[in-house]
Amino acid sequence: MSSSSRSAFRPGPKPTRFFSKATRVLVIAMEETQVKRLICVTGFGAGNSRGHGGFVYNVGFHLLLGRVYDDKDVQEWIVRRSKLDWVIVRPVILTDGPKTNAYRALVDPRDWTCGSISRADVADFLVKQIADDAFLRKTPVLTSWRWSQSEGKHLQRISARRTAALIFPRLLRTIGA
Repeated sequence: MSSSSRSAFRPGPKPTRFFSKATRVLVIAMEETQVKRLICVTGFGAGNSRGHGGFVYNVGFHLLLGRVYDDKDVQEWIVRRSKLDWVIVRPVILTDGPKTNAYRALVDPRDWTCGSISRADVADFLVKQIADDAFLRKTPVLTSWRWSQSEGKHLQRISARRTAALIFPRLLRTIGA
């Protein structure tokens, strides 16, 4: 994988290797000491979730953080090729909101979309992964208020008034209004 070729002409800060170097050292140490479970946090836009955030996210976010996410791609590659029992967690945009337990872990790329999630909800999910094998060797995207495509199709069948009544309060809670 050549992340340097992708980032050679990218604006912004110099390429980083922080995440990949730290992960390489961690994976080696875990394998040598026979620690099996690794719960890794990268972010929405890393790995195969790149390009699923919509136009504004894809252009703006990656112009600002593209080089960091190039390194997160390498980080994920290292974790995936390890002998560890891993989960790579990809939260969407982080907020300082409270723990709500109203979040989703989405593994189907058709359901991935940009949104927001509180750091407290991400922490809750991470702790649950210590003993839960449901997402073992998977890369769930964490989001707090978006619906899957199947739920979206169901909402399209509901009247516009009812849809607005469902969406508007969630949107207001998400943006903290």
